[in-house]
Amino acid sequence: MGVYSWLLVMAPPDGITVYTLSFNEARQIRQVLQTVQWADELLLLDSFSTDGTVEIARELGARVLSEKFCGFGKLRNQAVAAARHDWILSIDADERCTPELAAEIRRELAAPRCDAYLVPRKNFFCGRRIRHCGWYPDYRQPQLFHRAKMRYREDLVHEGYELQGRLGRLREHVLQYPWPTLAVATGKLDRYATLMAQRYAASHHRATAANLIGSPLAMFLKMYVLQQGFRDGRPGLVLCGLYAYYTFLKYARLWELQQAAAPGQPDR
Repeated sequence: MGVYSWLLVMAPPDGITVYTLSFNEARQIRQVLQTVQWADELLLLDSFSTDGTVEIARELGARVLSEKFCGFGKLRNQAVAAARHDWILSIDADERCTPELAAEIRRELAAPRCDAYLVPRKNFFCGRRIRHCGWYPDYRQPQLFHRAKMRYREDLVHEGYELQGRLGRLREHVLQYPWPTLAVATGKLDRYATLMAQRYAASHHRATAANLIGSPLAMFLKMYVLQQGFRDGRPGLVLCGLYAYYTFLKYARLWELQQAAAPGQPDR
């Protein structure tokens, strides 16, 4: 019996839905969905891809829903609401679920001790494993949770969550390949900077000279020195520089939004 067949035998009574958000992810959607074939349901919430993402997902057994992009928090809540099972595993298109993690999830859900679980990530940047820079274990939000106990905050990007229950941690890892090339990295950071600027503007944040100068420098020093990015060699140096660039760019975009909202006002 293969690993994934064995996992199906171990299925928890209530089942589990794995969901993925996508937009033009044909380059990698096959790889991620192949690692979660053990799940009881595969759900793809797609924002009208035009590159074959949907066709590949359906080929691999995923149920596909199409929704216009309205912010990552709202999309995640829509995916959770559409799931057929109460236990949810969130896997992004640039992540891969290992057989060891799948087995641990099945064991845990046979008699759950918590209502949501953080999963450690092994992150790779341009083909290199990053062990520092704040990229490990990279707990950001629970990836495994009971949907009656957790809800995402409806932020445009870098969405938080609200949990009414107990939070636990799993030991096995997700593999994440967010930025295989610098072109992918700068493209994603450009998009996220725009979304963060919009989020800041909606909450009445202001772009000040201190933000534009001090925040990028503080981000670089935090990652490179405090989080020991220097131990990752030149990839760590480049990664920390990219985050400093992203921090500057989101405040620059916020400044641009402020100028557009108040034409004729003196520059500050």
